[in-house]
Amino acid sequence: MEIFPNGPGSSPRILLLGGTSEIGLAILSALAAPAQTWVILAGRDEQRLAAAGKQLPYQVRTHVYDATETDTHQAFADAIFADGPLDMVISAAGILVPQPEVERDVRRAAEMVETNFTGHVTSLLAIAGQMRARGRGTIVVLSSVAAIRPRKANFVYGSAKAGLDSFARGLADSLHGTGVRVVLVRPGFVTGRMTAGMSPAPLATTPEQVGAATAAALRAGRSSVWIPAPLGGLALALRLIPRPAWRSISR
Repeated sequence: MEIFPNGPGSSPRILLLGGTSEIGLAILSALAAPAQTWVILAGRDEQRLAAAGKQLPYQVRTHVYDATETDTHQAFADAIFADGPLDMVISAAGILVPQPEVERDVRRAAEMVETNFTGHVTSLLAIAGQMRARGRGTIVVLSSVAAIRPRKANFVYGSAKAGLDSFARGLADSLHGTGVRVVLVRPGFVTGRMTAGMSPAPLATTPEQVGAATAAALRAGRSSVWIPAPLGGLALALRLIPRPAWRSISR
């Protein structure tokens, strides 16, 4: 199926929440959207947003957005839609704070939960309401294999992703039949800026591989995608590991 079915000459509008996200930018590049596509990069650092926009083959605007400022998200969505409907939002805001650090400073734990979960909830509810009213749109949510069963080595991060994964599935069900679809992206370990200095886990991928797989899932009309694909079977196995054995896993 066509990702943007409006035909030649159309000017799709795509919003990237977490506008400097390596994975989010890789998804944008892999979409192969029309050259006249408008992309809105939303994030906190305007200089980094502008630099990221120069790497994209689209028309780009930037917009100040902070995933942790939840009281601004309804107004943010209203302002975005005041300029025209959105065809797609890619919700990719996220941070990874090491578990020892969040245990030393609980404010860092709160920041990670707000960025990786709460901010997605408030932003996407506001955006989904606008899309539902127009009867069209696609919402891409960046989850993680960490959502399947949080591990002791990063259980705050994993629990935030678990909440996001559950929210995205519920949002998809609530939007069924409205013309708005939700695509849930579940990568494993992704080598990149966020994981710099960490040893790659088995089945590690790159932002470019996640982008290509997400674009393929969108074209195939799928509601979710594991990246790489074998993670789907592995995730089922992870749920079956007895808890005492699970506690012994170091990473």
